[in-house]
Amino acid sequence: MLTLPDRSGDKPKTNYGLPHEQLDQNSPPEIHQHLKDRAFDFPFVERRPSIISVPGAEALWLQEEGGYGCAEAFMRGKEFAHVHPPYDGSMHMMLPKDLVAEALDRGWGESHPLVPRGQAPETLVMIFGPRDTDELEVIMSLIGESYRFAQGG
Repeated sequence: MLTLPDRSGDKPKTNYGLPHEQLDQNSPPEIHQHLKDRAFDFPFVERRPSIISVPGAEALWLQEEGGYGCAEAFMRGKEFAHVHPPYDGSMHMMLPKDLVAEALDRGWGESHPLVPRGQAPETLVMIFGPRDTDELEVIMSLIGESYRFAQGG
């Protein structure tokens, strides 16, 4: 199982409503571009406009031949994660419950505001945008776990 380091610094400010966005500590443009370049490079992942996020958000969509996990591994359709536009830089992704707890405890994200209302599974989280290359590596490991979860792993 993945073991996460603590995220340094204070939690970023977010709009804990809809749209659920990160308001400060946003990714520098070059780090955000590296995130997108790598996030869409997994086998059987198609890059599509998100079907549930803000305009400009790009979805990680698992193709049929990539497998299929439980319903709690997807937001809608085969969208298991999406990257918000550069002004925000965060992501929403589906993670196994034990990893959700660790990511939140270690400061890497927060639950989606629909989760406490019972309108989304507790596997849906916002992961804050990476501020540097070290954070990018942690977030890429989380994307990898979301991908495996979507595949049924």
